[in-house]
Amino acid sequence: MPAREVEERDGAAVRVPPPLVYLGAVIGGVLLHAYVVALPLRLPGLARGVLGGLLAGVGIGLLSAAFGLFRRTGQDPKPWEPTPELVVEGVYRYTRNPMYVGLALLQAGIGVASGNGWIVLLVPVVLAIVYVVAVRHEEAYLERKFGAAYTSYRDSVRRWI
Repeated sequence: MPAREVEERDGAAVRVPPPLVYLGAVIGGVLLHAYVVALPLRLPGLARGVLGGLLAGVGIGLLSAAFGLFRRTGQDPKPWEPTPELVVEGVYRYTRNPMYVGLALLQAGIGVASGNGWIVLLVPVVLAIVYVVAVRHEEAYLERKFGAAYTSYRDSVRRWI
């Protein structure tokens, strides 16, 4: 679909599903660790498991809460689908992107639990990529669609945490 058509339809011009970026980073971290240079996390196994589990658990909790709000308001979580209303309650009072933060925490939890430093180091890289391929398009779309209501929300709630 040409870029102009994507911009004109009701939905953000997101072409890459953001969860694939996180998945790619986990796979990339595994490959870097196995075939380029190992980057082990020097934590005892129990500490790795507990910390990794906590990070992943908080990430899954954020994802679940955000999905629940989307389901309750009849919205589709796919960013290229139309957004009928702003969701500004629940976890959206603390972060404008709880799904992406949740996925980042899940990625970090996987990295910590597996003792793979590459997966953890790739979290900020993934957030930068997700910003470029999704967040900036979503923000532009929401500002066009909801105007002052979105800019007021954007100015009062952080993008990430």
